[in-house]
Amino acid sequence: MATIDTVKEVLVENLDLDADSITEDATLDSLGIDSLDMVELICDLEEKCEVEFGEPEGIETIGQLVAHIDSLK
Repeated sequence: MATIDTVKEVLVENLDLDADSITEDATLDSLGIDSLDMVELICDLEEKCEVEFGEPEGIETIGQLVAHIDSLK
């Protein structure tokens, strides 16, 4: 499964977001993802993607999030 699809799946499951609104250009703010949501999201993504996320900084879009995860694989 592509990383973007995994991210979409986790966001839809956890935050009840519309999958069509989750694009690589979408910002975390525009999707209503706050810092608490991000902590939960990172935990779930670490488990699903089998990576150690660390302390990501400067991630503002879904595309940047996907690129960060891919760089850890």
